[in-house]
Amino acid sequence: MGKIILYEERSFQGRSYECMSDCSELNSYLSKCQSCRVESGCFMVYDRPNFIGNQFFMKRGESADNMNMMGMSSGIRSCRMIPMHRGQFKIRIFERENFSGQMNELMDDCDNIMERLRMSDCQSCNVMDGHWLMYEQPQFRGKMVYLRPGEHRSLREMSMSLSRIMSMRRIMDMC
Repeated sequence: MGKIILYEERSFQGRSYECMSDCSELNSYLSKCQSCRVESGCFMVYDRPNFIGNQFFMKRGESADNMNMMGMSSGIRSCRMIPMHRGQFKIRIFERENFSGQMNELMDDCDNIMERLRMSDCQSCNVMDGHWLMYEQPQFRGKMVYLRPGEHRSLREMSMSLSRIMSMRRIMDMC
């Protein structure tokens, strides 16, 4: 189980809401959310309702007080708990949308898909095992998108703010 505490004001002030599962619309509980603290587990926080928009990964012990630094000037609007995965990780990534173009299969982190796999981009994927974070820059930097198991035909539609995918990592037993 995971637990995140969301606060209306910066510096963990104002009304708060404790969340232990996915929440697609925080406005039902708080008028705004300007800071948060993860008590246990891992969460993705989003700057728009329904798990879209800019995303930020947070794990146990981490807190966020300045949403502007995270690229979330409007604050957190939804959050998703990331279930713990034990076992193998496996993902098939494709250069183009709808599983076309060059394909590679990975079972470990990739800090630069251009250098390691000779791919210029990753626009779709099939997550077969585990939970993954995709980043717009090499070395796990820049904006990110969270992927859970299943087919993802267009990564651009999932996170319109990402220009391209250049690195990816597994969400491991670090929650």
